[in-house]
Amino acid sequence: MPGPDGVTGRDKRPLAVFDLDDTLAGTAHRQRYPGRGPCDRDASFAAAPEDAPLAEGVAPVHESARECGIVYLTGRPERCRRDTLDRLAAQGLPEGPLHLRGDADRRPARYTKPAIPRRLARTREIRVLVDDGEPVCADARRAGFTVVHARWTAPSRELKAAQQREGRT
Repeated sequence: MPGPDGVTGRDKRPLAVFDLDDTLAGTAHRQRYPGRGPCDRDASFAAAPEDAPLAEGVAPVHESARECGIVYLTGRPERCRRDTLDRLAAQGLPEGPLHLRGDADRRPARYTKPAIPRRLARTREIRVLVDDGEPVCADARRAGFTVVHARWTAPSRELKAAQQREGRT
């Protein structure tokens, strides 16, 4: 039975933690939305199910799943859970718990995302964390995690500001 973090207590394999946006899924078609106010944020999330999978990110998920439990970590709000789970399944990605931010949580990703692997590491080894955000990667490295900085996309300046300063993705 999954624990509070969605990780099964009986599975003792190490965990591999993967970000979604610009790590597993391309967001280029949504980069026109951030930075323009709340209605644009909603439009960006509504367009997220159309994100194309990124081969550079998807391949390591499948490789990691051979030895690790997979955990998905995103700055998307909780209201996107169903669409996000449906999209992960449609792309043939391994099952794993999905951690999203609360719907009212507007803190930057550099504050919200690192808390999840730290919490998971209390009971399980974290083999790797893969994320495109430099502040998230830097925090994870400082915490002692092995990090792969996903640099296979070039997000816009507006998206980076929305993710890191304004608590939006």
